[in-house]
Amino acid sequence: MIRKTGIGVSPGVAIAQVVVIDNEEFDIPERHVSVDHAQGEIDRLKEAIVVSQEEILDLQRRTVERIGTEAARIFDFHLGLLDDKVLFQKFNDTITSGNVTAEYAVATVLRAYAKEFLSMPQYLAERVKDVYDIEKRLLRNLTGQSRQSLSHLDRDVAVVAHDMTPSQTAGMDREHIKGIATDAGGATSHTAIVARALGIPAVVGLNDITAAATGGEMTIIIDGTRGQVIVDPDQDTLREFEQIARQQDEFVHSLDALRKLPAITKDGHEISLFGNIEFPEEVDTVMNKGGYGIGLYRTEFLFLGADTEPSEEDHYRAYCKVIKACGDKPVIIRTLDLGADKYTQSRARNPERNPFLGCRSIRFCLRNIPIFKRQIRAILRASVHGDVQMLFPLVTNLTELRQAKSLVRDVAEDLEEEGLAHRPDLPIGIMVEVPSAALQADAFAKEVDFFSIGTNDLVQYTLAVDRGNENVASLFTAAHPAVLRLIREVIRTGLQHEVPVSLCGEIAGDPTYTLLLLGLGLRRFSCTPSAIPEIKKVVRSITIQQSLEVARQVSRFDTDQEITNYLRTVTRKIIPEVFGD
Repeated sequence: MIRKTGIGVSPGVAIAQVVVIDNEEFDIPERHVSVDHAQGEIDRLKEAIVVSQEEILDLQRRTVERIGTEAARIFDFHLGLLDDKVLFQKFNDTITSGNVTAEYAVATVLRAYAKEFLSMPQYLAERVKDVYDIEKRLLRNLTGQSRQSLSHLDRDVAVVAHDMTPSQTAGMDREHIKGIATDAGGATSHTAIVARALGIPAVVGLNDITAAATGGEMTIIIDGTRGQVIVDPDQDTLREFEQIARQQDEFVHSLDALRKLPAITKDGHEISLFGNIEFPEEVDTVMNKGGYGIGLYRTEFLFLGADTEPSEEDHYRAYCKVIKACGDKPVIIRTLDLGADKYTQSRARNPERNPFLGCRSIRFCLRNIPIFKRQIRAILRASVHGDVQMLFPLVTNLTELRQAKSLVRDVAEDLEEEGLAHRPDLPIGIMVEVPSAALQADAFAKEVDFFSIGTNDLVQYTLAVDRGNENVASLFTAAHPAVLRLIREVIRTGLQHEVPVSLCGEIAGDPTYTLLLLGLGLRRFSCTPSAIPEIKKVVRSITIQQSLEVARQVSRFDTDQEITNYLRTVTRKIIPEVFGD
């Protein structure tokens, strides 16, 4: 039995047999063919392209059904590339001029094509991964190599891989894939995002899980709630987690009764529970889970659908879809949070040594004004359809905020001159996710309409721990006294200035922290949609007086371990089902 700890990115417990997905690294030598056989190689390539197109169209169709149209847009680029006549001509020329195999032409041309993206704007770096995905698909169809399909399985499995391509994650068979465990990845990786959207328990950043799990008849336990993976468990451990899985399933079903009930404490304090979303289609899940609105609409996925940046209309349509689905409920749209873990730094022409400390989020937007203005225009135009607010990410100083607000004013004036409907007085807030913003909350409170605390980044910048690095995963905790002190001060400052404060990091959806956050004064939570009922259950089971006592007790502890143990103990007494007890 091997027990490993990684980064839990999608909650729940999965117990199934292992299926290991290989990296599919093709070694294609330069092999020549006779002049007479060159046309035969071109015909083989044409056939492989047709088969690849059919596979991708099938993947796209099933992705629309399972996740939604926005997630499926990633395959538009794949299909466009396979249908690119200029690219095919390069394949053709490589084969005929060098009398080489179709496999060698595909590998040579596409790897050179991938390098072209390195000279393009930063947001296109992710396209490199898609080009490699297409290369592997073509080579697989040319060589006739079989591959374990994740879309047509006949048994329940848990997927183990070093990492997963966009095609693999989007094409997963939800009925039979019960869990995912990968060596690489972080909380915002493509695998993590799709796993959460599909409700599949997942743990990433395990470093060497592929070496520990060999497949075959081996059983694996994936605990996405605790970030644990157990390979080849003994009978006692297996029975323990089977019981945990049953209890969690029963608990989840019991929460359905809370969907239409308000999140009110036993002593009458109403709490607002919002949902975080990646795709417009997730709005339905938020509403079905009893969410009050959208507390964080991440907009980066608009950039994964094509080889060019999204147009103003692309932005506008996506925002309107969410706003109209929410009716009169709030929708907080975060402006682009590009950079760092969102894109492939390792393949960039001039990769930043420390991308998390580099040009990302609001810094990226302020250096790419046309992209930023295009999004602001779309948000302002869409805002007339509902209760919309704009949120700037990773603001570290007042100058950045003022520059961004100035751009909003400029765009509003342009729209006014053009006679386009918009809301000029749109509420504007900032993500408080770096210590400098937390420590200067008093100054920011005078210039914003609301705060949203992003604990994922706040933890990593306060503790100097890369949140996507599996080597230091054990050091990444929001329970650190320094982090909690910053959270407390931001909430306190918001109350003093009558500036609403929400918290949209992972701990907003972790019931272990609910009592503490309420005790610190938080009244607005924004979390993964699936976590809303669980947080509502905690809220409806306690009093504010209980939460204040918890906060006072936590302030007496000096270490994160003491705090974590205490919070788990008090929460377990109130709702033991949360921990599978």
